[in-house]
Amino acid sequence: MRNIGMPVRLLFCGMLKSLMLAVLFAGVLPIGAVEYELRGDGADIFGKLERIHARHEDTLIEIARRYSLGYEELIRVNKGVDPWLPGEGTQIVIPGQRLLPTSNREGILVNLPEHRMYFFPPAKTGEPSKIMTFPVSVGKMDWQTPLGTTTVVSKQKDPAWYPPASVRAEHEARGDPLPFVVPPGPKNPLGRHALRLNIPGGAYLIHGTNNPDAIGMAVTHGCLRMYPEDVAVLFDAVKVGTKVNLINEPLKMTRVAGEVWIEVHPPIDAEGQTSTVKLEDFESHLDALLGEAEFAVNWDIAIEALRDASGIPVIIGIELAPETAEIGADAPSATAKL
Repeated sequence: MRNIGMPVRLLFCGMLKSLMLAVLFAGVLPIGAVEYELRGDGADIFGKLERIHARHEDTLIEIARRYSLGYEELIRVNKGVDPWLPGEGTQIVIPGQRLLPTSNREGILVNLPEHRMYFFPPAKTGEPSKIMTFPVSVGKMDWQTPLGTTTVVSKQKDPAWYPPASVRAEHEARGDPLPFVVPPGPKNPLGRHALRLNIPGGAYLIHGTNNPDAIGMAVTHGCLRMYPEDVAVLFDAVKVGTKVNLINEPLKMTRVAGEVWIEVHPPIDAEGQTSTVKLEDFESHLDALLGEAEFAVNWDIAIEALRDASGIPVIIGIELAPETAEIGADAPSATAKL
C-alpha cells in the first residue's frame, strides 16, 4: 500500500466526490425490504443509501420501522432532526447500504456493534445467493449478549415467558414485580415468535416484542429482540439446527471494483461501553486488505469516517494504475490521531 501524493490526492478527491454522489442518489430502496441478492462477483456490499422527505405525521421511530431500520442507526445519520416531529418535507437519510461482516456466509450472523442481524438462506440451484438483514436490540450494560458460535435449538409460536430470577429481582427492586410466568398475549414481551439459542448459563432467545419502538438499541437482558414482522419472516425461513454466529466487528472494510470501502460503528468494550475505533486498528485492517496492491487512500475521509462511526459505507481509496502508483511514492505516512 502506498500513501497518496498531492497530484494523485487532487485527482482522487474529484473522483471520490462523483462516486459518492452517485451512491447517495443511486435509487430507492423498496419500503420494508429485508432480502437482497448478493453480487455475483463476491463483493461484500449490498443495498442502497437513499434520501426521502418526511410527511407531517411522521416520527423517526415510524420511519425506522417502515424501512426495517433500528431507531439508533436512523438517529445517528440524521443529526439535528427532531425525532418526534421531523416536519413536512424534512429530508431524511435512509442508511440502507451495508458491507458484509467478515464471516462465513452461513446461517445467522449478528454483529453487536451495529445492532443488526444477517441471515444467509441456503442457495437454490440456478438462483443467485441472497441475504436477509434485520435490525435487532441487543443486551444492555451488565446484561450483554454473549459472543461466539451457537445454534438454534427450538422454535415456538406464541411462547409463554418465564422471567429468570435475576430479572424478577431487578423488577422487584424498582417496584415493578413480575409474575413467574407471562402467558401469550399482548403483554408478553417475547411477542409471537421465539427461537431458542444453545447458549449455556441462560435462556437466550431471538424473539419478537410488544414494544417495537425500542428495536435497534442495547436494551435487552441478553436476548436478540426483533420487529414482530421481521421475526415472523425469520421464523419461517430458519430451521432448527441453524448456525448462529455472534460477533463484535465495529470496523468493516472491503474492496469493490478497484475501490476501498469502510463502514464504522461505535465499538462495544468488555463492559458494554461504546468507544472509538483506534487508528492503529484501522491501519492494520487496511494493510491486511490491500496487501501489495497499490492504492491511493484519502486519510482525511478515512479518519472522519472513524470519528463519526455513522454506519454509512464510504469510499476511502482507489486502485492506482502502474504508472500512477509512482506519483507520491515518497509521501509521508499518516500521523493523524483520532
